[in-house]
Amino acid sequence: MTNPPASSISWDELPLRPELKSEHPYGAPQLDVPVAINVNENPYPPSDQLITALTRALGQAATALNRYPDREATALRAGLAAYLGDGLTSEQVWAANGSNEIMIQLLTAFAGPGRSVMTFSPSYSMYPEYARDTNTKYRELPRRADFSIDWDQARQAIVADQPAILVLARPNNPTGNGLKLAEIETALALTTGLVLVDEAYQEFSGQPSAISLLAKHGRLVVTRTMSKAFAYAGVRLGYAAAAPVVIDALRVVRLPYHLSTLTQVAGVIALEHTESLLAQVDHLSGLRDQTIGRLRALGYEAVDSQANFFLLGRFADRHQVWQRLLDQGVLVRETGPAGYLRVSVGTDDDMERFIAALLSAAPVVARKAHP
Repeated sequence: MTNPPASSISWDELPLRPELKSEHPYGAPQLDVPVAINVNENPYPPSDQLITALTRALGQAATALNRYPDREATALRAGLAAYLGDGLTSEQVWAANGSNEIMIQLLTAFAGPGRSVMTFSPSYSMYPEYARDTNTKYRELPRRADFSIDWDQARQAIVADQPAILVLARPNNPTGNGLKLAEIETALALTTGLVLVDEAYQEFSGQPSAISLLAKHGRLVVTRTMSKAFAYAGVRLGYAAAAPVVIDALRVVRLPYHLSTLTQVAGVIALEHTESLLAQVDHLSGLRDQTIGRLRALGYEAVDSQANFFLLGRFADRHQVWQRLLDQGVLVRETGPAGYLRVSVGTDDDMERFIAALLSAAPVVARKAHP
């Protein structure tokens, strides 16, 4: 058998897992445009005070980079527990490189071959990829037309399937709608598996966190991120709160020294500056609601949201609208239900430029037209 040189080997010649042959890497376009409102980032950079403190702390940490990081992220987990409150201890908190890694660890520990993960569609596009990468069966149940969950309809499927992990996004991405705490408790009553509540956008919701339910429910896991409200997307730091025994299971499957010294230091410094980092959350939430109202007054269909983004539609050819916006230097996300675009909330100036570009890109829209 011939062994082709590295410069000429093809995709089909690789001994790749068959189910990956037709797959493509995840990723939203990363383009240099004046108004980038496509990946739900906080548009405001960290304060000068935080940058100064972070620079000093990273400089000190750099003197010991020849040593492995704290395997248990002790200081960071203690800081996260204090931030989350509700009586949590560091043994109930875990941290990793984004909430994405937390979820991969959860599926590695609790799902896998012969087990299933279930969620409600439309939802975050990475969920099926977590399942694929861990050889876990993936099942989606449809949401209502308003993107809420029909628990009467879902009950039979959940009870019959008994997924190893039932995933609930709160607020949901890309639709932006929330979920009541009572609905989470309904889910916990229907399954013997874990109920994973993804609260990546919780700080924008104005609603009580599912973390308040942890004391009563040992199979509940709540994941969060510093990428959104904390304006820390470049750090890649996510965390989870759960029963100590669940955290121990994640420690079993984590990679050795998975969280770098520099990431841990950056997280600790952020938790010392939560007030400045979260200072724009209320403003962004208000700007979200204001923008949705303006768009509706103009005749567009904009969906209520509890996150730092919202769905806009419906367009007969959403890709054409996306491209026309991009041609004017405005980048939004072409994702979610057919006919919709997802728009992140940027600065006040970003939203003014977005609305001006939209009026040019799609001056005629279908008012409440449902295909």
